[in-house]
Amino acid sequence: MYIIIVGAGKVGYFLSKALLSEGHEVLIIEKEADRCERIKEELGSICVRGDGCETSTLTEAGTNRCDMFIAATDGDEDNLVSCQVAKKIFNVPRTIALVNNPKNENLFRSLGIDVTVSSTAIILEHIEQEVPTHPLVHLFTLGKGELEIVEVRLPPQGYAVGKRIKDLHLPSPSVVTLIIRPGQKPLIPSLDTLLEGGDQVVVVTGHESEESLREELTKAR
Repeated sequence: MYIIIVGAGKVGYFLSKALLSEGHEVLIIEKEADRCERIKEELGSICVRGDGCETSTLTEAGTNRCDMFIAATDGDEDNLVSCQVAKKIFNVPRTIALVNNPKNENLFRSLGIDVTVSSTAIILEHIEQEVPTHPLVHLFTLGKGELEIVEVRLPPQGYAVGKRIKDLHLPSPSVVTLIIRPGQKPLIPSLDTLLEGGDQVVVVTGHESEESLREELTKAR
């Protein structure tokens, strides 16, 4: 697989090193001369000096035959623009962008970036998983971010406890796919399943519906 990485910072460097070890063909595009030289000294002639947002640079890099394009600079605007150019002008089938500010993730997805990676959001999600009192934890993102798989822990005396799933006003689209109860096997629920206090409820829901879902499942009586 031919993979182009824009940005020879720490993320770009270690990512390219790992991909090379797996046998992929890798090319790095980097603006700064000293970073390019460091890459060439350590990894060989796999770095081109240039602006990953410019069509001329991407043409020189052979982006038209690229299988995957990864933008990993420390500037969200550069990452967005370079991925868009790769996708729309060179028809790269898969674009991945590092998002330094997690507030920009929705924008990236709406503008056609296939995969967004936010280190801030990833760390926060791991912190959430270590805090058992946190009511909603992100488990996985589906597609281009329109759907999320989340886990909601029901409070012992909450409004949803003792109710059937079909009697709740879950926001659309939301589907309860799994219930985890302490000391029991995971349960694949039906619409008639009664919820219990302490249930860990796994739900596929829309990204924009998370707050409404959390409110419905954790609000007090």
